[in-house]
Amino acid sequence: MSQDAFLELSSVACRYGSTKVLNDINLSIERGEFVALLGSSGCGKTTLLRVLAGFIAPSSGKVSVRHRDVTHLPPDKRGMALVFQSYALWPHMTVAQNIGYGLKLKGVAKADIASRVAAMQTLLGLDGLGARKPAALSGGQRQRVALGRALAVDPEILLLDEPLSNLDARIRLTVRHELRALQRRLGITAIHVTHDREEAMVMADRIVILNAGQIAQQGTPEEVYNHPASAFVAAFMGAENMLALQGTPQGESFAIAAGPANAAGSVPLSGRGLRAGAVEARFRPEAAQLLPPDMPVAVPGMTFEGEVAAVSYPGGHWRHSVKLGKGEIMADASRAFQPGSRVKVHVGADALFLFNSPESNPAISVSRSAAGKAHA
Repeated sequence: MSQDAFLELSSVACRYGSTKVLNDINLSIERGEFVALLGSSGCGKTTLLRVLAGFIAPSSGKVSVRHRDVTHLPPDKRGMALVFQSYALWPHMTVAQNIGYGLKLKGVAKADIASRVAAMQTLLGLDGLGARKPAALSGGQRQRVALGRALAVDPEILLLDEPLSNLDARIRLTVRHELRALQRRLGITAIHVTHDREEAMVMADRIVILNAGQIAQQGTPEEVYNHPASAFVAAFMGAENMLALQGTPQGESFAIAAGPANAAGSVPLSGRGLRAGAVEARFRPEAAQLLPPDMPVAVPGMTFEGEVAAVSYPGGHWRHSVKLGKGEIMADASRAFQPGSRVKVHVGADALFLFNSPESNPAISVSRSAAGKAHA
């Protein structure tokens, strides 16, 4: 157990019948830290949040707060508050009544409830809305009411179960920054479940990526984005393009063999423990530089040759589908290359993520990963 941990999970596992949903989760969270649990549907992130909240008992392991074992305590004895994805507001109650509901259950005096509710309404920009019912509020206002109800009981830990997913895109951008600013201002510890990569990146101090009930990687947003620990993490963090290559470590570099779509080349190992043989290379569409076939490349990295299959304009750049060998990759550019054009696709060494591959087939193939498609 970490001596500095405020909230800690030790070897936590959880089953639904014979299905293991969480497997040996070890996680330490500091006081005042904002941690995002990131992963696709079914990875175990919501189950983990509910184990923390006390709504699900783990099959094994321990949950501690300030070195106190709370594994078997009921939700109301843990010093935590949960904001649900659906907000779970009482439709027959006013804004003020919803915010004060937890305080009422605790037996707090009416005058103190009124004072606390008024403070929450001011803090969350809900002044003048206390007499309204949820049906008369916008989505963003309802989200603030749900947050106010959670904060009114003065929890040590705030648990957030995808609370922004029901908001439209424009409001979600505003509310995510408001929520982060409020968390910093109050100094509260927050654990936020989301499947939205960008949301986790802009809100969290630390991101914990889950896959099949286990922690695939954890670190600062910059660490997990720029230094993914596995092909899965790289794909989840946007490196959707995948190339199967062959190579051999040579000193401080990794020499990549020539193939149908590329000349021989090398990239720095940069501490990566790569073995000789098949490797999986991943990169993001925005990391690929698209060039005419006769233009030289001076930046270190790997260059592939292919043909533009399709081009579209999603806004701010042109996105190209480029045939490399028997497959296709996606590459962005500031100008459009017409379908049928021969092009070079250059990926800088820092943007090319290499991982040992279980495949032994020496042929070079190129494909879009299924995981990348799922999380684009």
